[in-house]
Amino acid sequence: MELIMEQFPIVIQSLNVGFLQTLKLFFVTLLGALPLGLIIAFGSMSHFRPLKYITNIIVWVVRGTPLMIQMLIIYYFPGLVLNNVVWGGGESGRFVAASVAFIFNYACYFSVIYRGGIQSVPQGQTEAGLVLGMTKSQIFFKITLMQMIKRIVPPMSNEIITLVKDTSLARIIALQEIIWAGQSFLKGSQGISGAIWPMFFAAVYYLVFNGILTVLLGRLEKKLDYFR
Repeated sequence: MELIMEQFPIVIQSLNVGFLQTLKLFFVTLLGALPLGLIIAFGSMSHFRPLKYITNIIVWVVRGTPLMIQMLIIYYFPGLVLNNVVWGGGESGRFVAASVAFIFNYACYFSVIYRGGIQSVPQGQTEAGLVLGMTKSQIFFKITLMQMIKRIVPPMSNEIITLVKDTSLARIIALQEIIWAGQSFLKGSQGISGAIWPMFFAAVYYLVFNGILTVLLGRLEKKLDYFR
């Protein structure tokens, strides 16, 4: 117990640093994956068949393989081929590689949700917009987009909350996120209690952050109720 009390400030400081890295990876992934997912969704619905087939194959491969393996390939494979450090050294290089892996992975998942949301909007509304003289871009942004957002908020919420927990996979390339910070105290600890207790605090960080996200996304869903 005395050892735990002595280590407590150090553990909390380390977890804070790791949690900031987790938050950074989370927001960078969202900023990149949300627009990229929409682009991939358009590609998967394209009338140009080669683009449609290539996009669907990419999405199938990304969704069908573990994110951990994708991260290892993205981080190590370019360096093996080019015999050079592609992402740069140190923590910043690992963060860039992890961000690329997360953005591409989640963009593919988001694209499926986007596509389902777009295709769920009745075709008659698009035809009505054309009758009124609206362009396809006007129809999309003024008619389809907001209704799509209403439909995709629940599944997107699940993916966003999953993303928070998936950031822990970044430790596979030694990115110092919150789980890595907690596990760093497992080495050299004496006894089960001394080894495991930092992980309980790491779980609290995830639980609180996911709770905040759940409340915010729930409010967003309520604000979009007028589209019913």
